Amino acid sequence: MSALVEAVRNRLVASGVPVSPSSVAAALRAEGGLLGDTEVLSMTRSLAADLAGTGPLEELMASGVTDILVNGPDEVWVDDGGGLRRAGVRFESADEVRRLAQRLAAQAGRRLDAAVPYVDARLPNGARLHAVLPPVATAGTCVSLRLPPRRVFTLEDLAGRGTVTPGGAALLRALVAARVPFLVSGGTGTGKTTLLSSLLSLVDPGERIVLAEDSPELRPDHPHVVRLQTRPANIEGSGEVSLEVLVRQALRMRPDRLVVGEARGPEIVSLLGAMNTGHEGGAGTLHANGAGDVPARVEALGCGAGLDRAAVHSQLAATRALVVHLVRDAGSRRLAELRVLRRDPVGLVCAVPAVSFGPDGVRRDHPGAEEVVARLGGGWRRW
Repeated sequence: MSALVEAVRNRLVASGVPVSPSSVAAALRAEGGLLGDTEVLSMTRSLAADLAGTGPLEELMASGVTDILVNGPDEVWVDDGGGLRRAGVRFESADEVRRLAQRLAAQAGRRLDAAVPYVDARLPNGARLHAVLPPVATAGTCVSLRLPPRRVFTLEDLAGRGTVTPGGAALLRALVAARVPFLVSGGTGTGKTTLLSSLLSLVDPGERIVLAEDSPELRPDHPHVVRLQTRPANIEGSGEVSLEVLVRQALRMRPDRLVVGEARGPEIVSLLGAMNTGHEGGAGTLHANGAGDVPARVEALGCGAGLDRAAVHSQLAATRALVVHLVRDAGSRRLAELRVLRRDPVGLVCAVPAVSFGPDGVRRDHPGAEEVVARLGGGWRRW
């Protein structure tokens, strides 16, 4: 049967016709194969997934998982929010994994071959693709897919999942209402984008939100959202549209809230610039192991982008942003603490603890708590 399927696949690819029950049946007849209606429909679904979809991963894509990681033909892992687990899915060969990676890259309009053996792109369905080919991936082609959430989680949803406590939810509501700028920090997979989308959904419907992102991950449930997305350079090296350009364009679009998505490199300059334009309530996300590491992380990215140390800390201090930090404990994501940014005696910015959330409840006896009280005003008393 596998030889017949491969022959039908090759015939369909050569003819260029769409995969359908009739085209599969015609290809079967041409190959001298006879199958019943049920078998033809099953083969049609399989070939459609292989030629235009995600092959053996098709069912996983619709199962509600957040991440699909392919390390080889018989090593597929998934994460459904409870940590990584091995999936009962396998590919027929390493070549099939490579074909999948190249097909997905082509869907995103990107090149993936020996000359460019890696790709980081957004698929038409919103999934984030990263793939690496041999010899860069020494054990074989590796594919990573980060799937977009099926819906936007409200703050109440996150509270019900234990991501935020009732007190934490009330504090975050007050933070958004007071138009205080903030950075959502945390490690990979801690739910930074999910939380930021939830918080932006709380913005007053009369305000205009402009999002500038490297990839469209933020999905706030809000009636007035303008989305801007970067564009990579083409094969000739031209046509690139950077985050810095997007921020400049966003400033001309009369934003009430200017939001820059995840900063992982030189775009930190754009994030700091966006939060220092006089638009209150700006926000963004940032990778950091701990809330106290945020200034050092910003410094490293900013200096790598060409700013000197003093300029980075001056820009960061001027944002007056609060740091909302998330952690992941035993697979569960949760809000861990809130910090304020202050300059130390030598002019460097440090993240001072203000409010923390743990098994024992909310702690407000930290050095930065009074500043949060002053900035949130009446919102503080509601929680």
